[in-house]
Amino acid sequence: MSPERTIAAGGVRTYVAEHGDGEPLLLLHGGFETADMLPFLTEHLARQRHVFSPERRGHGRTPDVTGPITYQLMARDTLAVMDALHIEAADIVGYSDGANIGLLLALAAPERVRRLVLISGNFHANGMTEAFRRGMRTARADSFEPSFAEAYRTLSPDGPDHWPEVFAKLQRMMLEEPTLRASDLEAIETPTLVLAGDSDYVTVTHTVEMFEAIPNARLCIVPGGSHGLLTEQPALTTRVILDFLAEAER
Repeated sequence: MSPERTIAAGGVRTYVAEHGDGEPLLLLHGGFETADMLPFLTEHLARQRHVFSPERRGHGRTPDVTGPITYQLMARDTLAVMDALHIEAADIVGYSDGANIGLLLALAAPERVRRLVLISGNFHANGMTEAFRRGMRTARADSFEPSFAEAYRTLSPDGPDHWPEVFAKLQRMMLEEPTLRASDLEAIETPTLVLAGDSDYVTVTHTVEMFEAIPNARLCIVPGGSHGLLTEQPALTTRVILDFLAEAER
């Protein structure tokens, strides 16, 4: 069993799982997800890094907080987690919503981010496919992805009855945020890998625009990859990520 703890970070009682030893790396999960949902990537990263997997407000074992959930708030929460764990700087590997938070961290606190991996992320809400946006607009808490709903009902300290409220907060956030411009990304100096599938929820055009805007970035588009590319093609995507981290630190 991996070490785990709940820490006070920026006013949020945040659950953090830890794996491995070495330089610190924050693995930021996707929206509606938990720290347990990327086991293959976690295991292989932990062979080379001390992996910290915090569960953000309203996710997994971390309680919700009064008010809306925003990417900016969760980026500040993540910096508070780093402060509470005495992590001066770390590699950041973010998936989906976690990638969006990684972008914000690299912009707001570049000295805290050594290397940045953005997996299936978007810098603006309009970078998602119309099919995704249409599905999210009509989604309902009682019929949404069963594995996400079940994980919340099983793990959340807020109890299963709070799921519809958290769902509505995240639904709004994903439809309206983030709102960065491509020109904003030109300020990122951190070595960055942009990774996505060619059939992702994020359009290929948006992914390429992100790559082209970030100086010193690398791009990998996975053939046949959907938004679930990390679990569909775990060996390939993990190899790409590990190779980038190794190259970037030289």
